[in-house]
Amino acid sequence: MNRPVRIIGNYLSPYVRKVLVCLQLKGIDYEIDPIAPFVGDERFSQISPLRRIPVLIDGDLALNDSSVICQYLEDRQPQPALYPADIAARARARWLEEYADSLLGDVIVWRMFYQVGVKRLLFNEATNEEVVRKAREEELPAALDYLEPQMPESGFLFGDVSIADVAIACFLRNAAFVRYQIDAQRWPHTAQWLQRTLQLPAFQSLAVYENHMLRVPVQQQRQALAAIGAPLTADTLGNAAPRRGVMRLE
Repeated sequence: MNRPVRIIGNYLSPYVRKVLVCLQLKGIDYEIDPIAPFVGDERFSQISPLRRIPVLIDGDLALNDSSVICQYLEDRQPQPALYPADIAARARARWLEEYADSLLGDVIVWRMFYQVGVKRLLFNEATNEEVVRKAREEELPAALDYLEPQMPESGFLFGDVSIADVAIACFLRNAAFVRYQIDAQRWPHTAQWLQRTLQLPAFQSLAVYENHMLRVPVQQQRQALAAIGAPLTADTLGNAAPRRGVMRLE
């Protein structure tokens, strides 16, 4: 890939972050239209019929869904490999990626991050405090109980950094945005593994943009990112009035 690929999607999305980390680990340049899916215009609807992010555009090819995009990047540029060579390990890595995308996505993105931030700030609707409480006190701890015995004492899940490490860390990064910290006494391997993973340069470089955006209204985020040198596209699909996509929300 000699030309930069185009990414449509917000830096604060764990699904977008997963793709951006893969791009950085593989040394692939990108430019980004950092929109929230809720403000995408009709052109966005045409290329993302579920009105979800990320979207990757590579020449004439447009791809939806972070897992599809990451597999495409792996096939297109196999090194460094993000999927284990052993077929059993590769299957386990894909399962953990799916676990992150589905279970952690439901709990952390929709029941915590959306409720506390997006729902209140973008749609001016009240947070469902019971949904947030259950997610913090019951659902996310149950997910961490599942992950803890699988976490390595050192290094990463499958030796080298894999798609499983990337995916899980991307969602736990969003948990920190709503002030959820992993209890290192209850989940010591997970807490130590997460610290190691988020210290990778690919995560650290993205954190600069994420931290800058956290308290910036959606309508001002593109301008704020331009001011700190984010690799922005020349135009944006994110100028529409807020509306929900095709998704289940509490």
